[in-house]
Amino acid sequence: MPGRGTASRSTALAQRLALGVPLLLLGGAYVGQYAFGLYPCEMCWWQRYPHFAAIALAAISFFAPPRRLWIALAALAILVSGAIGAFHAGVEYGWWEGLTACSTISSGGGDPLEAIMNAPLVRCDDVQWSLLGISLAGWNFLISAVSGIAILVLIGRRT
Repeated sequence: MPGRGTASRSTALAQRLALGVPLLLLGGAYVGQYAFGLYPCEMCWWQRYPHFAAIALAAISFFAPPRRLWIALAALAILVSGAIGAFHAGVEYGWWEGLTACSTISSGGGDPLEAIMNAPLVRCDDVQWSLLGISLAGWNFLISAVSGIAILVLIGRRT
């Protein structure tokens, strides 16, 4: 049965993408944050949460049936992060206003007042870093949208 092998390979590739893409994007975000001082604003955090969910859903797909359902849910989480990234990029480029005052969130530990006073303020409408004129939020949108759609196409293959 040649069709079954192709579908299995497509699902396996989708599964690896569903796990790998959010791991790489979050890894890049944390390298940027801790190695290069690119502190996240509130909307940056919003983009990270669906990637955390995608990692968990993709991990579940390795041992809990139905595998394709878990992969599809991970793909949807990746697409949600991409949609938030598109909205955030629009705020950064001044296309529309953001929803919040948008400053960083304190990450606990120690004296809360001291943490708040020493936390860097990062505005959601400032582009901290860009490549080819595209901000990090814009790159998250592009990568997440393309990979989320690719994952859904791969698990939908019936050859």
